[in-house]
Amino acid sequence: MISSIKHSTSAFNSTSFFSKKRSITRPQFSPLPVIKNVHNGFPNQSCSYQKPLHVAAIENLAILKKTQQRKIECQAYEADRSRPLDINIELPEIKIGIYFATWWALNVVFNIYNKKVLNVFPYPWLTSTLSLAAGSLMMLISWVTRVADAPKTHFEFWKTLFPVAVAHTIGHVAATVSMSKVAVSFTHIIKSGEPAFSVLVSRFLLGEAFPLPVYLSLLPIIGGCALSAATELNFNMTGFMGAMISNLAFVFRNIFSKIGMKGKSVSGMNYYACLSMLSLLILTPFAIAVEGPQLWAVGWQKAVSQIGPNFVWWVVAQSVFYHLYNQVSYMSLDQISPLTFSIGNTMKRISVIVSSIIIFHTPVQPVNAIGAAVAILGTFLYSQVYSLLSLRNLGGTNSSEWPFDILLGQHYCFLNR
Repeated sequence: MISSIKHSTSAFNSTSFFSKKRSITRPQFSPLPVIKNVHNGFPNQSCSYQKPLHVAAIENLAILKKTQQRKIECQAYEADRSRPLDINIELPEIKIGIYFATWWALNVVFNIYNKKVLNVFPYPWLTSTLSLAAGSLMMLISWVTRVADAPKTHFEFWKTLFPVAVAHTIGHVAATVSMSKVAVSFTHIIKSGEPAFSVLVSRFLLGEAFPLPVYLSLLPIIGGCALSAATELNFNMTGFMGAMISNLAFVFRNIFSKIGMKGKSVSGMNYYACLSMLSLLILTPFAIAVEGPQLWAVGWQKAVSQIGPNFVWWVVAQSVFYHLYNQVSYMSLDQISPLTFSIGNTMKRISVIVSSIIIFHTPVQPVNAIGAAVAILGTFLYSQVYSLLSLRNLGGTNSSEWPFDILLGQHYCFLNR
């Protein structure tokens, strides 16, 4: 028995409809499957299932749409119809991972080549000058070729930038002097104590008060650095003092940046480019006075005779990679939060220490390694305390008055070496 449902007066005759369907020549191939049991699939439809129903053309289904006799919605997807998929796939973790990996790799390469150069060419003042010169030249070329937009500056901008450049120059040279006297790993262990200098300078010179967790987070930093310095096999006072002076100079650089560049439009890579150029102008006469072209010429000839033409590549590499890793670090901070950045900065320090120990075969005592680990862990804890207290403070106080902005200088992306 064939079941049926009575349609309204506006409905078309089903018999005539199927007679039309049978009058059409059936193609040899149909993209749609044969419907053998329409009754089970559509219990509310009146269709005969004595013979299989074939759909000759997709266009004939338009009859149902035009007449609106039967409201059957086909949700099948046509294979030959181009339709974009509404799938928005974002992989921020992969992007951040690429930035971090590039940042760490460039930083490791810079430190390795910097140490290679200083081992055979112990003139840190010239080496520091070449690093700033390479970065300045690269940015000038990018501005001229319009790869990057040139900043719009004025006299007031350079005036406020000058004390920042002085502090940056001192910190840069002091770090290079330190690396010329001691192992790269030891320099970076001491430089991990910069947060302690930040708190002490802000407390005694600027009169800033900090919560107790901040002071507690400094204990492992100070203790770890002290333990590592006391057990360093190749301890050198000049290298130790160079790293300490670098920490102090970078703290003042961050403070001057926070105060002097507040509200300025120039930031990011262009700000660092201007800083490098001004630091280059400040450093060049002092480098000539301290070391001088005569010493440079003798040292250069000696280094080339020992290493060969590869020494020139070492100098170029350490100069270029110094600028590149800073540039990538700015790109990283544009994509991540300060909390994530602090974690990445801590991991960067670890990668530099471990890689330098492996490459240069630096002897490390167990106690020295423990001191380094404690100092780096303290730096990490300090960054977490900073981030948590900063976020909590944003609820009721103007963030520009929050002293932690000065401590790490993260708004201006200044990174330690």
